[in-house]
Amino acid sequence: MTTTASPARRTPAAGPPFGPDRLARLTETVREHARHTDEHAEFPAQALAELRTSGLLGLLVPTGYGGAGGSLKDMLEVSATLSRTCMSVGMIFAMHCQQVAALVDHGSEALRDEVLPGIARGEVYLASVTTESGKGGHLLTSESALDAHADTLRLDRTAPVVTGGAHADAFLVTTQAPGATSPHQVSLVYAERARLEAEVTGGWNPVGMRATHSVPMRLRGDVPAHHVVGEHGAFRTITVETFAPLAHLGWSACWLGTAAGALARTVEWLRSPAQRRRRDLSGELLLTRLGRARQRLETVHALLQHAADVHSDPSRDRSAAPVQSLLNTLKLTASEECLAAVDELVELAGLGQGYLRDAPLELERAWRDLRSASLNYGNDRLRTANGTLALLDREVTLA
Repeated sequence: MTTTASPARRTPAAGPPFGPDRLARLTETVREHARHTDEHAEFPAQALAELRTSGLLGLLVPTGYGGAGGSLKDMLEVSATLSRTCMSVGMIFAMHCQQVAALVDHGSEALRDEVLPGIARGEVYLASVTTESGKGGHLLTSESALDAHADTLRLDRTAPVVTGGAHADAFLVTTQAPGATSPHQVSLVYAERARLEAEVTGGWNPVGMRATHSVPMRLRGDVPAHHVVGEHGAFRTITVETFAPLAHLGWSACWLGTAAGALARTVEWLRSPAQRRRRDLSGELLLTRLGRARQRLETVHALLQHAADVHSDPSRDRSAAPVQSLLNTLKLTASEECLAAVDELVELAGLGQGYLRDAPLELERAWRDLRSASLNYGNDRLRTANGTLALLDREVTLA
């Protein structure tokens, strides 16, 4: 039986474990290639190369394994900063960090010793394989068998969407546990690309989020038996403790960063000498639209910071209904309000600056990217879940 470590709560460091120069260089690389990668739905290989050398792939790896020992809020700050320029890169980074957190919190000592130093050195970019054609993005079931053979586990897994999968060095893969009698008995397995036949089985041509290159894949091969993360069949625990919270927090930071970047570019444009000569910046409609956009972002920012504090508090039960409801509400609110804010800016900027694809404000790309937010683990599903959670919390205890 795999020995599972108790969840390692990441405590805030005294200061960010990454210098502003390092992040500035990365952001400049992202900016240089963002328009091209969006136009061609191409993975941002240059940004990944910079992430590798910057040490940021190991942001959440504890210092004992050679990592930066960063906190959750460090991760959210980097994700939001990258997303101001390119939301695809921000999401790639945030989802990698989600996978790293699962290994740190739930991996056995042997697995952590084997894997985390390489992540810290920038040698391992992790992708997530949780979707299946028959169940969509539902995390807590699987239709794919995992066969146990002596000291190995045999994978044969297809997924319709694998963000960055064609470029990943390793994957965290959900499957049915060996000998499972129910699709709800789900295991999470760490699988190195070098041990697999990793086949891209289709293309990626979406409206937005184009540079995530979230292609369909098939993964086949044998991995060591100790590469199961946590206990077999216990993925629900990983989901509640780490996977779902880091997804909602990380995604929301990316959406907020995207909308904040759009607002910053719009304000800078409005304050330019040319625009100040052309329009009255004290006009009621202009100020109302700017104020509404800012209000939406302030709301999301406050909710994100509160949810991050609650998740990081070791005294809180992450499985409690109020905590689960808070994290779902964060995702719902951020996905809707950030898109609404950018939509407001498109109206303000007009056809020429707000809607054209080659406009320097890049509001059109931000709007396209943010339109995916409500679909990324569907909002309707989360509203239903929050209704169930509301029935469980008779006292209406707000987290």
